[in-house]
Amino acid sequence: MLQGFAEVGVGPVTLRGGRQMLSLGTERLIGTRYGPNTPLAFDGVRGSIALGKGRKLDLFLLNPVQPGPDSFDDRTSDTRKLWGAYATLPELDLYYLGYRNRAARFGGLTAREERHSIGARAHGVRGDWHWNIEGVWQFGHYGDQRISAWTLGTEVGRSLPFLPFSPDATLRFNIVSGDRHRGDGTLGTFNALFPKGKYFGELSPVGPTNIVSLNPRLSAPLGNGFSASLAAMAYWRYARNDGVYDIPGNLIRAAGDSRARFIGKEAEATLAWQATPELELSTSLSLFAPGAFIRQTGPAKTIAMTGFEANFRF
Repeated sequence: MLQGFAEVGVGPVTLRGGRQMLSLGTERLIGTRYGPNTPLAFDGVRGSIALGKGRKLDLFLLNPVQPGPDSFDDRTSDTRKLWGAYATLPELDLYYLGYRNRAARFGGLTAREERHSIGARAHGVRGDWHWNIEGVWQFGHYGDQRISAWTLGTEVGRSLPFLPFSPDATLRFNIVSGDRHRGDGTLGTFNALFPKGKYFGELSPVGPTNIVSLNPRLSAPLGNGFSASLAAMAYWRYARNDGVYDIPGNLIRAAGDSRARFIGKEAEATLAWQATPELELSTSLSLFAPGAFIRQTGPAKTIAMTGFEANFRF
């Protein structure tokens, strides 16, 4: 069962208990899809307090749901827990997230992790300009090591109404910390917790851990419900002593003896059609070419992906 909860509202307060999906902000840390094809649900309680126009405070104590291999065998995780507070204000989000995992893996080790994340997101639109900038600092303990990690994600764009099709040009730049010094008693690897599946695009071959990424994108409406976009991505390692991770945070390529930072580059084209107010159809083509780090540490082949999607909202 993906969701099943009871909800009650008393004035400005709404309480919800049971199995539920959770999405916060632009889903950099908490998203509804913890992987491209794996919806994520939580078991627990959540309270929302409306504080006026454009202002809300969410408080929650949740355990992620661990999916099983069969139907109707998903269960509440007995090793991981999430709690926190998320305040939504006009053009500003402020939040604290607490996370505990009794069987966390970093650098080939398994230990108890307790991590605290303090973050802020500034976003808005002014004329033809729009922006979304978010920073997070993490602290806590992993085994006998202390945690000190951070990320800064920026997205700045501008619509260009004076050009044909009135395109929108956006530049995204992300820095996510990794563990720079092994054996120093401090873990610098950022934990993105439960981020959205399509973090960097449709393909997203790497996740938001120990990474520096640059992502220019151009999108435009084509008329009659059609829209298109073209994007490029480039990825580097932030710390040479740390490896490359996937979106859920699993280590997919250890640092080895490589000192190279460049992970690879990617190009992507998408075409979407809003067939009805409820139905959207889309297709995409993505290509990822490995860089020096991938070539020096194991198999290195170009990845190609063609995607077809249908979304129906009701």
